[in-house]
Amino acid sequence: MLKVRDLTAFYGASQALFGMELSIEAGEVVTLMGRNGMGKTTTVHAIMGLLPGRSGAIEFDGHRLDLLSSFRIARLGLGLVPEGRQIFPNLSVRENLVAAAANRGRRPQPWTLERVFEFFPRLAERQRNGGNQLSGGEQQMLAIGRALMTNPKLLILDEATEGLAPLIREEIWSCLRRLKREGQSILVIDKNVGALLGLADRHYIVEKGRVVWSGPSQTLAQDTTLQHRYLGV
Repeated sequence: MLKVRDLTAFYGASQALFGMELSIEAGEVVTLMGRNGMGKTTTVHAIMGLLPGRSGAIEFDGHRLDLLSSFRIARLGLGLVPEGRQIFPNLSVRENLVAAAANRGRRPQPWTLERVFEFFPRLAERQRNGGNQLSGGEQQMLAIGRALMTNPKLLILDEATEGLAPLIREEIWSCLRRLKREGQSILVIDKNVGALLGLADRHYIVEKGRVVWSGPSQTLAQDTTLQHRYLGV
C-alpha cells in the first residue's frame, strides 16, 4: 500500500532524512519508533507532502506521492492525526468532524457522524462544544475522528497518546485495536513501547534520519538490548 524508498529531506541546509525506507501492506499496523528528533515526524511530513523530499520516492496505492501537493495526497486516502492535534478551536466538535468528511473511495460502510459518535461516546456528549473547550484527551479523540471522517485507506497518527492521562491513553489504544480488527491500515508514532508491541504487526526504529532496525513485535519484545539502545531514555 505504502512504500518509501531511499528518501532524503532537508530543513533548509540541514539534512533530516538520510535514505529513509519503509513499507506498509493493506490491513497492517506499522510503527515508527525512536527517540525525539530522529526523523519520525519528518518522515510523516514528507509522506503527506508537508515537507518536500529532496530525493527518493514515496508510492501509495500506485501513485507517486512525492510528485503531488498535500491536498491531492489526502484525497488519495491518507488521513493524518498530527502531533499536537491541530483541531479547529473556534469550531464545534460536530463542525470539526463534518468539515473533513468525504468518502472518495466509496467505502460501503463509511465513517459518518453517527459512527464516530458511537466510537467515541464522549464526543457525542460534547458535540456542541468548541474545540477549545475540550480536554486534551477529548481533543485527541476529535483529531482521530476527524481523520476517520475522510474514510482513509491509511490512517497516520503522530504521537498518538503524547501528554494524555493513563486512562485516556488506554482508551486511545483500545480504539486503535478495534480499528485494526476492522482491517484499517495504520502507521503510528508513539513512545509507549509496551502498547505498540501489543498493537502493531511490524516496527521500524529510526536513528538520525534512517532506519536502523525493522521487524515484527515478537522479535523486538525479546530483544531488550535493542530496546535499550535505541528506545531507552
